Amino acid sequence: MPATDYQASFLGRISIRRNQVIAMDGNHEQELQDLELFSKHVSERFAELLSSPDDVPFDALLSISWLRKLLDFFLCCEAEFKGILMMGNDPSQISKPPLDRLIPEFLDRSVKALDVCNAVTTGLESVRHYQKLAEIVVSALEQKPIGDGQSRRAKKALTSLMSAMNVDDKECSAAKATERSWSFSRRGVSSKDRVPEHFRSVSNQVAKNWSAAKQIQAMTNNLVPPRGADGSGLASPVYTMSVIMVFVMWALVAAIPCQERNGLLAIHFPAPKQVNWAQSIIGLHEKIGEEWKKKEKKGTAGLLDEMQKMEKLGNILMDFTDSFQFHGDITDQKAEEAAAHAAELAETCQRMEEGLLPLQMQIREVFHRIVKTRTELLNALDQVGKSSPPLL
Repeated sequence: MPATDYQASFLGRISIRRNQVIAMDGNHEQELQDLELFSKHVSERFAELLSSPDDVPFDALLSISWLRKLLDFFLCCEAEFKGILMMGNDPSQISKPPLDRLIPEFLDRSVKALDVCNAVTTGLESVRHYQKLAEIVVSALEQKPIGDGQSRRAKKALTSLMSAMNVDDKECSAAKATERSWSFSRRGVSSKDRVPEHFRSVSNQVAKNWSAAKQIQAMTNNLVPPRGADGSGLASPVYTMSVIMVFVMWALVAAIPCQERNGLLAIHFPAPKQVNWAQSIIGLHEKIGEEWKKKEKKGTAGLLDEMQKMEKLGNILMDFTDSFQFHGDITDQKAEEAAAHAAELAETCQRMEEGLLPLQMQIREVFHRIVKTRTELLNALDQVGKSSPPLL
């Protein structure tokens, strides 16, 4: 069943329960069933992400389509989480132990996640810049026969591309900080790609010493599995959704160039193996961690699958343009090989052209969903506070 169908069915079930008058014992039993179903949905969604085949470009780990699926799953889980927490329960529960401690911690993680969304959005602008440079390479090498002018043009674009993709994270962030505002609006784009005003972020900028890795590490503070009786209550979905939020932000930062990511690999998720969804998230964390170790050795800008392919093809084509420059005429075989690599680079650029803007729009949707849920929880806490009898 598609994720959206799961969500609609699940929320409809909770909505019906909210409008029914049933005994407390029955209500508790129904709540346990809802918690179990939510956990099952989380497990199935992340198991699907873990099973994505690496040899299929469109679904490979950390490809654009994979990240879009990850964000879609986040939105579905978030909607079900809010349904469990607020739609079918007495609002006063969120002010009682242990939720009186867990909810404020969750709200704090939400604020940190908003900053990460901003950082990733800015990083996507860098990726679009890489794409434009790669398109110049493709345009030059598509010419037949390839002459000295086309080779020089391709080499110039390749040099800029490889230099940009291999810059250190900290240097990259410092260079971009003065060029771009930390906002969901983008400069220098065509009118058809321009983002409506209401999609802008609530935070214009972050400090120059802001660190994506430290921000995500801070999100894991006090993130521990509920114990004892709390494990079968509302503390469980709060913990589950917190882990999902941290993992999604971590994966985005691993894939997309972001400000200061040193130490990202050291971040671990406190997911107990006995929880049915934990194995998939742990498995994904390990797979991405292995890719990150390779990335640290090469010093590349991010683990986005399309960027990895772009770097590989860029190195091959750089060798070709160097050979052309020093040896002049090239063999037909070398020319055919270069044309094949240029065609593969063109396919990668096309996937980026089709996927980057929808990915950016999804990140905006995640941003505004987090803002909305946080506001609703704050309002609920405020209402509970107002309705509580004054202390004598």
